[in-house]
Amino acid sequence: MGWALDLDGVVWLGTESIPGVAEAVAALQNAGETVLFVTNNSGRRLSDVEKKLASHGIDAQGGVITSAMAASQLVKPGERVLGMCGPGCREELESQGAIVVEEGPVDAVIVGFHESFDYWGLTAGIQAILGGARFLATNEDVTYPAEDGIRAGAGSIVAALQAATKVKPEVAGKPHQPICDLVIARGGESGIVVGDRPDTDGLLARSLNWKFALVLSGVTGESELPTDPAPDSVHRDLPALVEEYLG
Repeated sequence: MGWALDLDGVVWLGTESIPGVAEAVAALQNAGETVLFVTNNSGRRLSDVEKKLASHGIDAQGGVITSAMAASQLVKPGERVLGMCGPGCREELESQGAIVVEEGPVDAVIVGFHESFDYWGLTAGIQAILGGARFLATNEDVTYPAEDGIRAGAGSIVAALQAATKVKPEVAGKPHQPICDLVIARGGESGIVVGDRPDTDGLLARSLNWKFALVLSGVTGESELPTDPAPDSVHRDLPALVEEYLG
């Protein structure tokens, strides 16, 4: 069976591992389960995500799927793309043959997580979209959990562009179809989505027609229950879920 694990809030909090997760993932892999690591964070390169997982004691085994990978499917070779995004998204766009630039004219604007976000970058994106460029987003997560608390996510930048242009973006990441296609291709037609965000992980499960296991180790706390969509099960964290599943 396929397992689609979120990263932020499920596997780690920023730089800190969630205790017992490496052992839980290994137990699933040893039991013959297909474990995928599905993240809306498009800032990191694929190789960097794999290295970070390895640093937390987890062998990704080629199972990483990012919103950047999904977003790259929305552009065509030779298209000029204004990259309001980090190195992970840029790498995936360039692997598709897109030309990533810093200013117009462009065929598309793509927004993903990046720490270099500033006023002039926002202005360039607004002007390009108002000039007719397609508005693409890796994801709409407005925040994400880190070791020092909640931080702004790519969705906060997306919201600023949408407010200024009145244009709704085409979104690639969870819970939208581009990333669903990647998950099904690797994980099959049935499985479990494990996440800390009902609005992305829960909706991803519904889009895939998989089960949704909500963990309380990230954004969502026990005080916020019940959630919409309702999870099929609620667990303290991933190790608790795996212990119950494997018996």
